[in-house]
Amino acid sequence: MSKPHSDSEGMGGVDSLNEDRELDAPQASGVKLGLIGWLRWGWRQLTSMKVAIILLLILAIAAIPGSIFPQRSANPNGVIAYFNEQPEMAELLDKLQLFDVYGSFWFSAIYLLLFISLIGCVWVRAIVHFKAMRARPPRTPARLTRMPAYRVIENSSEEASGLTLDIFEKALKRSRYRVERYGNSVSAERGYLRETGNLVFHIALLGVLVGIALGGMFGYTAQRVLVEGQTLVNARGSFDMFKAGRYVNAENLTPFTVTFKQLDVVYEESQINALGKPLDYTAHLTTRIGDTVVEDATVKVNSPLQIGGTQVYLLGNGYAPTITVRNAEGVIVFSESVPFLPQDSNLTSLGVIKITDGLSDQLGMIGFLYPTNQLLSNGALTSVFPDLITPLITLNVYKGDLGINEGVPQNVYALDTAGMTEIAGGDSEVGAIFLIPGETAELPEGMGTISLDAIPRFVSLDVHYDPAIWLVAISTLFVFGGLLASLFIPRRRVWVKFSAQGIELAALARGEDPRLDPALDDLMLKVTELAKK
Repeated sequence: MSKPHSDSEGMGGVDSLNEDRELDAPQASGVKLGLIGWLRWGWRQLTSMKVAIILLLILAIAAIPGSIFPQRSANPNGVIAYFNEQPEMAELLDKLQLFDVYGSFWFSAIYLLLFISLIGCVWVRAIVHFKAMRARPPRTPARLTRMPAYRVIENSSEEASGLTLDIFEKALKRSRYRVERYGNSVSAERGYLRETGNLVFHIALLGVLVGIALGGMFGYTAQRVLVEGQTLVNARGSFDMFKAGRYVNAENLTPFTVTFKQLDVVYEESQINALGKPLDYTAHLTTRIGDTVVEDATVKVNSPLQIGGTQVYLLGNGYAPTITVRNAEGVIVFSESVPFLPQDSNLTSLGVIKITDGLSDQLGMIGFLYPTNQLLSNGALTSVFPDLITPLITLNVYKGDLGINEGVPQNVYALDTAGMTEIAGGDSEVGAIFLIPGETAELPEGMGTISLDAIPRFVSLDVHYDPAIWLVAISTLFVFGGLLASLFIPRRRVWVKFSAQGIELAALARGEDPRLDPALDDLMLKVTELAKK
């Protein structure tokens, strides 16, 4: 049977809070609102749960461009490449701040509105919930037969003998109900933790938003590629990429150093179908904080190094061939370990070498590294295993203007050959240069020699500092705890009334509750046990 409207409105005092208030302007016929009235109406709409959910959905949609377009904060080289490939489109996207989505004014505005909406919504609900918890359970309705769960025990039945309101009241209290007696009836209520969990959920969600905001203002993220033997210093100038919050003092970072010693990799060698699949990466490091003793440490994927309140993550790895170039007089003009970027699962890698001074012309080289090289039937080279078993490097050489004299930033992993001439490999008359470790080859046109000294490993490290990460972590736990409480704690009212019809029992739930009738059964079991004592 349908329940009275007054009962559903009075459910704990919270249901009476109309969370789905209409968004139409509240003006009576023929009456216009003044400025204060419109401001009050706007505040009521902004702090409604409906608007909070809409803003949360809009925020999720607004974050999508951040995963579609390269972001300056995470991939500055990708933004530069986008401008080179599609300059007109890139200019339009830049005006819309789509290369800096999470720092854009429109994303910040949505974030701020959501924050204000949640605060207002939680504040109103908290006041109503507090008042409801202090209020007495409502009076027993006149017609209990209209409740979704109802039964009557006739006075003449054996089951009703010996039963009193005191026994029912005691049984309800044992079931953790709040009980109030009204004349010949008892009104009981339980499940306030359901709404408490709801409030905890929203307050914890606010905590997550606050934590993210604090992390964005006072934290920083940086990246660095380290070759075996190189050292990372926690200073802005030591990183390949550094993004700091607005209030970060980049000159006063925690003083620590990390030296990359070696990378241990375990590959699958027994299963043919998974041959060469990496099973484990372990980067061995030595660390120092200030003047403290050097300590050994390791970093694995999803197992960061904690140092000085900062997390150091292992993002990627590969090979960094050590290349030495000498001019015609035998003078070393270039000697570096150059990271080659992996192109496939067998670590066929692509690298770029740029030599700006010391030779008759500027040289640029595009190289391919094959850790375990094999010649295919069509004459092409490939790598059949990611470990260094039969390593080989091939180099195509270009001479001309590298374009670095104009002061325009360049991608160190790309070579613009538009203004250069190919002098080795490709369509040139001279074949590509082939090198194995320890081997030296002649450069074209008598420019000098190039040698491959070794092929050490490199790792890509991500350094992340977030002073509010503990707030986000704790808030996230409370989000799940509050959500579970609001989903699984039942909110019920139970009434017991002695009338001419007999002992009437009724139950009402907030929302759907399939266990209303079993709840009355459990109550009768406890009442029967108490009556026998």
